[in-house]
Amino acid sequence: MGVAERVDSMASPLCERVGVELVDVEYEGGVLRLTIDHVDGVGMDAIASVTREVSRALDHEDPIGGTYTLEVSSPGLERSLKRPTHFERAVGDQVMVKTCPGTEGDRRVSGVLETADATGITVRSADGEVRCLRHDEILQARTVFDWSPDARSTGRVDGRARADRASAPEGLERKVGR
Repeated sequence: MGVAERVDSMASPLCERVGVELVDVEYEGGVLRLTIDHVDGVGMDAIASVTREVSRALDHEDPIGGTYTLEVSSPGLERSLKRPTHFERAVGDQVMVKTCPGTEGDRRVSGVLETADATGITVRSADGEVRCLRHDEILQARTVFDWSPDARSTGRVDGRARADRASAPEGLERKVGR
């Protein structure tokens, strides 16, 4: 089991205790990055609480040899999609997907995520083409925020009303529950 997997299994219950979801754990170049989320957004209090809880556990368990930097943050406007549950929550959103080498068809797929389940996803491109992919064929995926002035002025993103305006820069609001 790698560092990210060990930290994930250790940190997940700590995040639940704080009242947030552990979305992702990455360990790269001496940086341990935890991404947390909550349906109402993630504030600095939650980030500070998770940082304290996880720091204590890391000091006690010592799953990483040597020095490292711990970073705890929210997913942001354009979120990585890694687990089947991430894809399921993003149904209806614009996505960008990069497939694994050797996967049939174009390596880059973009469009609306139409369906997602434990086995895979379906993406409909702007020209109406539908692409079905198994999770093991996906190298990277993320949601795509609509930066156009029309989307901002209508108060809607991908057909959904914006509700969480406090956590985004002026004029840019993030979708609730993502």
